[in-house]
Amino acid sequence: MILVISYPGEEHTDDVVGRLQRAGRDVVRIDLADFPAASGLSCSWDVGAPERYLIQTPGGTVDLAGARAAWWRRVRAHTLDPLMSDPDAMAFAMSETNEAVSGMLDALSCPWMNPREADSAAHHKPLQWAVARQVGLQLPRTLVTSRPDDARAFIAEIGVGKVVFKAFIAMLEAWRETRLVEESDLAHLDSVRLAPVIFQEYVPGVDLRIIHVGERFYTAELDAQDTSYPVDMRMVIGEAKVRPVELPARLEAQLLALQRRLGLVYGAIDMRRTPDGDYLFLEVNPAGQWMFVEERTGLPISQAVADQLCAMADRGVREPVGV
Repeated sequence: MILVISYPGEEHTDDVVGRLQRAGRDVVRIDLADFPAASGLSCSWDVGAPERYLIQTPGGTVDLAGARAAWWRRVRAHTLDPLMSDPDAMAFAMSETNEAVSGMLDALSCPWMNPREADSAAHHKPLQWAVARQVGLQLPRTLVTSRPDDARAFIAEIGVGKVVFKAFIAMLEAWRETRLVEESDLAHLDSVRLAPVIFQEYVPGVDLRIIHVGERFYTAELDAQDTSYPVDMRMVIGEAKVRPVELPARLEAQLLALQRRLGLVYGAIDMRRTPDGDYLFLEVNPAGQWMFVEERTGLPISQAVADQLCAMADRGVREPVGV
C-alpha cells in the first residue's frame, strides 16, 4: 500500500495517484481535514499482536500499518465537529487530534517523501540558506530583519531599486509577490517591526525551477527578463520563455548534498543564473509545484514522482534521514 496525504483537488496529487493506480498499485489517500469531524481512527497495541493503525475511509476501514511508502504532499488543518462551540473544549480537541494523528503517522515504519519532521524544518528559509552555504552554494546578499534601522542600512548600501522584499510563505489568505524596494517604500520601513521581512539583493538573470526527485533533477529555465514583471516570474509565467536545461554536474552534486542534509526526497528549488554564468540559490519548497514546468517543457516529472514512490514501496523500509 502507498499512503498519500493530501487534500481533494490538489492537481499534482491527482495526477500522480492516477498513475499509481493505473500501474496496479494499492493507494490510500487521506485528507487530514477529515479528522476528527468526518473520519475516525483507532490505534492499538495488544499483547502478542502487531500494532494496528486503523482509519475510516470512504472505501472502508484501512490499517495504515500496511503502508510500504508514504507521500506527504500538501495538507490541511484538522476540522472539528461543528457542534463544538466552547473555545477551551475546541482547543483541547484540536490538540488531542493532532497528537493522535501525528503520532500515528510518525509510528509508521515505511519511508516517506518527504519525512514529516524534515519537511516541516526545511520550509524555514533561514535554515535553507545556512545549509546552502555549508554545501558551497552561492546566495544573493540577504537580510531578514524586524529592525527598521537594519533594513534602511541594507537598502542604502545596495541601492534603492536594487533590493527586493518578499514573504517567507506564499499564503493564499495573504499572498504577496516579490517586489523591488522603491523610493516610496522607504517611508514605510518602520512597519518591519511588526513582522520580520526578507530583503535580498536583486540580481538580474534567468530563473531556474529545479525539481529534485530522489537522485534526479529536472530543470527548466524561465526567462522573464523581457516580460511585464521580471522581478517575480510567478506573476508572468505565461509570458516567460521556458525551456528544459541541464545543470553543471558540480551544481547538481551541491544541490543533492543540500537536499540530503535537509532530509528531503523531493523539492522544488529556485535559483537565478546571472549573465556571467553564476548560479545563485534562492530557496527550496519541499512541496513546490512542477506541473507548469512539465506542461511547458515535456519533462516527465509526474511519472518520476510516481516511480519514486513505487521504488520506495518496493523497498518498504524507512531510510535514514540526512545522510
